[in-house]
Amino acid sequence: MRIFAISDLHLSFGSNKPMHVFGGNWQNYLEKIETNWQKQVQENDIVLIAGDISWAMKLEQTVEDFKFLNSLKGRKIIIRGNHDYWWSSISAVRNALPENIFAIQNDAIKFNNYIICGTRGWTVPEKEFESEQDKKIFQREVIRLDLTLQSAVKLKKGNEEIICMIHYPPFNSRREVNDFTKLFDKYNVDKVVFGHLHGKKIKSSLIFNFNKRKYFLTSCDLVNNNLVLIADDEKL
Repeated sequence: MRIFAISDLHLSFGSNKPMHVFGGNWQNYLEKIETNWQKQVQENDIVLIAGDISWAMKLEQTVEDFKFLNSLKGRKIIIRGNHDYWWSSISAVRNALPENIFAIQNDAIKFNNYIICGTRGWTVPEKEFESEQDKKIFQREVIRLDLTLQSAVKLKKGNEEIICMIHYPPFNSRREVNDFTKLFDKYNVDKVVFGHLHGKKIKSSLIFNFNKRKYFLTSCDLVNNNLVLIADDEKL
């Protein structure tokens, strides 16, 4: 079993919001993702999708988007991104999903030697929060990250890897220690998958180490619409 990741698919099969207006990397990007995905993934593999899945505003508008994801190989695990306005109650989301797509919210899921958890996150300030509301949202997301990591640790029975998805980058541009990274340290997270960032001006490395943890930036336009390999049982 292998684990791949990608994020920010911004599907719009049920809503008319094409992505090609944002630049060359978005031209025919879904066809490229589908081709690359089907070449790499086997049915027993897992694909993590770290948020911004669909442009839909309501859950019922996501039907065609999830039909597309369901047609792709492997099992998919998703978290909410900042543009996933359709994401209502977690019970409603899970009831609407095909059986091989799993949504995480304040909890975790285990497959073989891997425990997957995650939350949306929020912008880590460069110096100060822009407003009290911004600060409250950040603090709420810290609580949610703590909850999902608590759930992950409860599933751990031995030497399983904990892989955490968070939609927003979990640090500012200087990669300073903050409440998110402190929780990754506290719960001994092995790998972190994130997205949200787009465009040619992004200078961040796509794969890097920070405080002994491996981070993967997986926004589809930044990874040339290819899945990123996160883990491979065969290499253990």
